[in-house]
Amino acid sequence: MSTFKTISPIDNSVYVEREIADAKSIENALALAKVAQKKWQQTTIAERAVICRKVVDYFLRHATQMGEELTWQMGRPIRYTPFEITKGFRERADYMIDIAEKALSNINVPEIKGFQRFIRREAVGTVFVLAPWNYPFLTSVNAIIPAIMAGNAVILKPAKQTPLCAERYAAAFENAGLPKGVFQHLHLEHSQVADMIKDSRIDFVAFTGSVAGGAAVQQAMGSRFINAGLELGGKDPAYVREDADLASAIENLVDGSFFNSGQSCCGIERIYVHESLFKDFVDGFVSLTKDYRLGNPLDSSTTLGPMVRTSAAEFAQGQIEKAIQNGAKALIDSKIFSEHQAGTPYMAPQILIDVNHTMDIMTEETFAPVVGIMSVKNDTEAVALMNDSQYGLTASVWTKDIDRAIELGQQVETGTFFMNRCDYLDPALAWTGVKNSGRGVTLSTLGYEVLTRAKSFHLKRG
Repeated sequence: MSTFKTISPIDNSVYVEREIADAKSIENALALAKVAQKKWQQTTIAERAVICRKVVDYFLRHATQMGEELTWQMGRPIRYTPFEITKGFRERADYMIDIAEKALSNINVPEIKGFQRFIRREAVGTVFVLAPWNYPFLTSVNAIIPAIMAGNAVILKPAKQTPLCAERYAAAFENAGLPKGVFQHLHLEHSQVADMIKDSRIDFVAFTGSVAGGAAVQQAMGSRFINAGLELGGKDPAYVREDADLASAIENLVDGSFFNSGQSCCGIERIYVHESLFKDFVDGFVSLTKDYRLGNPLDSSTTLGPMVRTSAAEFAQGQIEKAIQNGAKALIDSKIFSEHQAGTPYMAPQILIDVNHTMDIMTEETFAPVVGIMSVKNDTEAVALMNDSQYGLTASVWTKDIDRAIELGQQVETGTFFMNRCDYLDPALAWTGVKNSGRGVTLSTLGYEVLTRAKSFHLKRG
């Protein structure tokens, strides 16, 4: 058997080494999932909820340990990692469990004498979840818990950077008493992933990752008549109108730009500010950014950890340098962050002005603690720039005028439109993207639609 190693960005050490699944293991997992799912779908939603709530409880009891493991695996500061479990994971799992009974109930149609007619939502079968490393629990829970609640089996393929997350799921489901085979996980190579997607025993694919990865999933599906949820890249914009609460906008957009070292699909990567506020906004943004502490993420005082790997930091630095060569101005002297060091994952945050849309820094996903800020004259210019992107995951406006915000939201090409907040998933709302940010829906009642198929019952009484 071949193996892979997870290199910790903290100190470049090998933190985890695991075996890649072989052909026999994959075949056994697919066969077991097929059998287990048939039995699992016969359980009631209430029975499934009992088990899923036990899973949530297990995660909460082990949040500190899971948080430390996550810090070692991908570098987010330990002061934040447990909250991926105790806040985001818990909120999304609880909500999807709570709404399952109603969301999965029969759809009744108007009565016709002598007939009974309704539409039933049935599980699709086996759901193949491909999770990323940046928020491995937050992204995977969007599919795993509702898939199980809907009566499906799940096979999880974790990112090689965060393999322990899959093992924690497995332990939690085992502890909760989930029947064997309803949840499984496999460590796989890309070619093996493609082969599994082509297998007739996979009925739905939930993928979170890059645009290239999404294209590979779609290609693997080929002529198969199955669906896939694809949450892909982002270059999410924010617009600060002239009537915005400046202090609040600065505080939230700094956090939205630099939390998790900017490694978030819905993080803020470009900001447009009304010209009347531009100088004050930039000054405040720079001042607050300088308060970050870059360092070892195991230190509880660290607020900005290393990027996931050196190559990611080098890619972002390349975008910055290219922008500067083309006229951009960098406002942060990396020397004030003593841990910043070229050739390592430790990268200081950066703010660029005098940028424009001829620069990659304003059009291509950076996925790093870097943001470009532009001055705009009015709403029309801001909307045009926000829409000048191949991506459309989230966008935000900062204003006191909710009616105008709604008008702007109707014009901006995005899956989620925020007013006076950013970088947040509300489980009651559909999480989706447009353009190259993907397709499909997770969370909300609509999240159950893609994990089930409709079956119509048309019954004529004796």
